[in-house]
Amino acid sequence: MKNSTLIKGTAAIAVGAALLLGGGGTLANWNAEATAAPGTIVAGDLNVTAAAGVWTDRTGATININTYKVVPGDKLTYTQALTVTLVGDKMAANVVLANVPANTFTADNVAISPMKLTNTAGDVTSNTVLKPVTGSATQTVTASTVFEFKSTTTGRSDVAKNYDLGNVSYTLTQLTQTGLS
Repeated sequence: MKNSTLIKGTAAIAVGAALLLGGGGTLANWNAEATAAPGTIVAGDLNVTAAAGVWTDRTGATININTYKVVPGDKLTYTQALTVTLVGDKMAANVVLANVPANTFTADNVAISPMKLTNTAGDVTSNTVLKPVTGSATQTVTASTVFEFKSTTTGRSDVAKNYDLGNVSYTLTQLTQTGLS
């Protein structure tokens, strides 16, 4: 009988363990959960738009480039306002002339200056790197380029030539600042 009681007791323990493991109870690890509020990531902005440009002669008079015929000694300046949007905590950008065709005039006869930028304070710079202006997402800069037709031109050099600037544009490219990758 002792064996029968031992067998019954062992069977009862096995059934109890099966019930505990099989759903009658749990043998679980503790766990907990908490929420976090990391905020929202917001992207900045980079854009450039160009207003209609103006051609002027050496005296500052506005000219119609479609009908004006240059002669040695002329100095023409093209000026165009650019509205630049720079939004970002570490934003910086470089503005350059793009799609500029090769000069068709003889280099000894025509000098073309690099583009210069003038900011709203009237500061002229050959530096084309722009950074955001405190308190404003946009800033207006004036881009200008000078074409000087040298008075030292002799003979019939460059007579009836043209220089088509019809596809020139401005490209604004973000610069990666030190410490960013």
